[in-house]
Amino acid sequence: MSRLPGLDLLRAIAIVWVMFFHAAGAGLGSPYMPMSQFGWMGVDLFFVLSGYLIGWQVLRPLSRGEPLAFGDFYLRRALRVLPAFWVVLALYLWLPAFRERPGMQPAWQFLSFSVNLLIDYEHNKAFSHAWSLCVEEHFYLLFPALALLLTRRPAMWKTVLLAALLVGGGMALRAAVWQASVDDGANAWVERIYYPTWMRLDGLLAGVLLAALRAYRPAAWQALQRRAGSLVLLGLALVGVAIWLSRERLGLQASVFGFPVLSLGLALLVAAGSAEHRWSGRLRVPGAAWLAAASFSLYLTHKAVFGMVARAYGDALEPHGLLAFAVYAGSALLAGAALHYLVERPGLRLRERLRANAQATPTAADPA
Repeated sequence: MSRLPGLDLLRAIAIVWVMFFHAAGAGLGSPYMPMSQFGWMGVDLFFVLSGYLIGWQVLRPLSRGEPLAFGDFYLRRALRVLPAFWVVLALYLWLPAFRERPGMQPAWQFLSFSVNLLIDYEHNKAFSHAWSLCVEEHFYLLFPALALLLTRRPAMWKTVLLAALLVGGGMALRAAVWQASVDDGANAWVERIYYPTWMRLDGLLAGVLLAALRAYRPAAWQALQRRAGSLVLLGLALVGVAIWLSRERLGLQASVFGFPVLSLGLALLVAAGSAEHRWSGRLRVPGAAWLAAASFSLYLTHKAVFGMVARAYGDALEPHGLLAFAVYAGSALLAGAALHYLVERPGLRLRERLRANAQATPTAADPA
């Protein structure tokens, strides 16, 4: 399912959108402002995709009455994330010239995935984009146990109540924190509203709700997917509303309402992209599959690459828009490809070997 062309396209859009956003900070923003200004929304698209794909991985066996293989789940997540992350973290720690900014939080915060909760954003921006990985790691850690607890006696009212509490609670919490931080500036907004895990559950929740619908209400899921065209139109409309709400990104309106509206719109697009038998799920765009496969490596490396290119050639490239775009994009793609092929894919192959060996190992109930 994760290799559906429609989902690959969405994942490719997410990484390109994020890269445009960070390229603006490296000096490539002006000619591409419509893409770069709201490129932070690509992270929310990643959250929705992750909530849906991980949610389906966890809820599918539970909906069938099967036990959840916690060990296999955490092995898959660890070998999917940690090898590439550790390599990039080592580069940031041991090669200061690799950093897009000089200041960086201590290593233990990255290793414990707590940097999004403790960061001094004013002074330590290097590798700060790891904040979203922290949010996802917290999700991986807690969601399987929560899902097991909630599905022992599944009921629609439980799901609706929990979703309402999370969305409403998040909106209320962001409103309260915004009011308390309104005079403290942009860095405080990033640290207190944008980065903390408990503030950014909307996208993950929207994806999980899609997975829950598919697992526990398959007829309703199929009926939804038959309306893929309408989902695309409505999803794009809601993303447009979220963009309108987020014109002042640090404002109260964007902080409170922008995230849930955006997550709902993106969730509709993910539902359409997962429709295997509809055009939205079969749509192939050249290069999208590769971008999707390498998106994690690209995400980890692109800010450092942009920073190095800007320091070395930024002034010379600034007057040449297309050349600047080609150099920044080409450098980021090369670095992401190197990490993907040299580290990420070997880690995935190791994961499959370990899983195959674990499945082949006889148990007491199934002696050799």
